[in-house]
Amino acid sequence: MSTPAPAAHESRRLSIPWGEVVTMLAAFFLAFLIGAILMVAADPEVSGKWAYFFDRPGDALGASWEKVSSAYGALLAGSLGSWKAITETTAAAAPLISAGLGMTLAFRAGLFNIGAQGQAIVGATLAAYVGFSIAGLPLAVHLPLAVVLGVLGGALWGGLVGWLKATTGAHEVIVTIMLNYVASLGLAWLLTTKAFLRPGRSDPIAPEVDFSATFPRLEGGQLHLGFILALLAAAGVWWLMERSTIGFRIKAVGANPDAAATAGMSVPRTTIIAMTLSGALAGLAGVQAALGPTEFGLPTPLSAGLVGTIGFDAITVALLGRSKPFGTVLAGLLFGAMHAGGLAMQSQADTPLTLTTVLQALIVMFVAAPMLVRTLVPFLKARKAKPTSLVGEAGAAQLESAQAGAKA
Repeated sequence: MSTPAPAAHESRRLSIPWGEVVTMLAAFFLAFLIGAILMVAADPEVSGKWAYFFDRPGDALGASWEKVSSAYGALLAGSLGSWKAITETTAAAAPLISAGLGMTLAFRAGLFNIGAQGQAIVGATLAAYVGFSIAGLPLAVHLPLAVVLGVLGGALWGGLVGWLKATTGAHEVIVTIMLNYVASLGLAWLLTTKAFLRPGRSDPIAPEVDFSATFPRLEGGQLHLGFILALLAAAGVWWLMERSTIGFRIKAVGANPDAAATAGMSVPRTTIIAMTLSGALAGLAGVQAALGPTEFGLPTPLSAGLVGTIGFDAITVALLGRSKPFGTVLAGLLFGAMHAGGLAMQSQADTPLTLTTVLQALIVMFVAAPMLVRTLVPFLKARKAKPTSLVGEAGAAQLESAQAGAKA
């Protein structure tokens, strides 16, 4: 009696998509190659040597190699060259991972959450307020209270968008953009009030967060509890999307809301849940920005620019991570490394900090456009990857079965 062969989808699950891996590596190579060309062109001393290339080619090639190797060497050393550099990468990556996970979850639900910036601002505002307005609490009470309220603030800000879309049909892109303005301008107003303005100061800056509300960190670096929470959030999102009924409904609604409704799923309720969870993760990013310790110990005080562009960067992190939790973690670490290493590039190799932003944009562009990469690198044309559904083959089969049952 012959042993039955394993299911086709099980064997596919264990296989490594080498075509996608090679294409992604080629995308990184092209991005850094264009970055090197820009570095050479932007440096008058180096680019001037290329005018005499045919007379003295060694001068042009040597100067170009020295410029590019020193810049990328500083980028690598500033992000991974030491324990301190690695922890600076994790500190910069933590809020990007959390907000990127929120974007990933919204994408899987078929929603485009542009409001992660506003949700992060609300989360940071509430967490910081709890951190500096309450004194005398032990860390075991003060820190969890600040984290929970910050996450709840982001969840409410995101859930409001889901409720408006589910009940009125309002487009989430328009609503989230407007709520970003409400959050940022609301914070600017709060920083002029007595409750938020630091005593004795007229500029809009809040008091320092109490040490009992600061994320603990390992000594000698920037690795703090916020990064661990980001990794736990990634594991939680993976479990939610791959092992829970809610996650299956989110993916089903994102793939085909009409079919999901026919199968008996509540599209409005799923929309509200997805946006609430997405907002909670973006709120966690704001909490990490507000409570994450700096090199000097205490967090950066709450101000209008504390969150930076975390919410907008999260969109590119989620896209680079292919809307997968593990991919989002890797993309967040990459962007964190680019941020930490970019400072080293600027100080050690005299390279503009904006070049790291250009590199990020090029990487996202090439990764998001694999056909462009295969066109530029011809030998990759034979490695085309098969498109995959957000729901997956097993999920599609369950949805099809549920549809058939509903029709019967």
